[in-house]
Amino acid sequence: MQPKDIALTRLDGTRENIDQYQGKLWLVVNTASKCGFTPQYEELEALWQQYQHRGLVVMGFPCNQFMHQEPGSNQAIASFCDLNFKVSFPMYSKIEVNGPETHPLYAWLKKNAPGVLGSRAVKWNFTKFLVAPSGQVKRYAPRTAPMRIKDVIEQWLPAGD
Repeated sequence: MQPKDIALTRLDGTRENIDQYQGKLWLVVNTASKCGFTPQYEELEALWQQYQHRGLVVMGFPCNQFMHQEPGSNQAIASFCDLNFKVSFPMYSKIEVNGPETHPLYAWLKKNAPGVLGSRAVKWNFTKFLVAPSGQVKRYAPRTAPMRIKDVIEQWLPAGD
């Protein structure tokens, strides 16, 4: 099962709960504005545009834990994403994905989809977690371009229109 009752805060400060996405397919990504993988925003947005009507939710979580590659405020992050990539998928306030202040969603993701050799830590920006409505989770490395997981997205989504 997907996790329930986890508080989320959008970049603009709007508070939400993960429960609103129950039954949908989630693509959860820790993002950064000053990373070599930052251009992946373009493919993440393309996936969102192509599949949101079928139940895909792309969720971006800025994180400054990797070489301080997301130093800006939530407002600066929102402006960067809009100006450079026209991001329209849900973007949330900056969080931590490792350590004692790990966001509860990331604690659940790492427990349910450990990395290489069973490591739970997120190793870098743009690590991707695909979460099926059933709760099945797959983890993808930062180097994995979002479009390379399109086949799995199509398999895990409900039948098309």
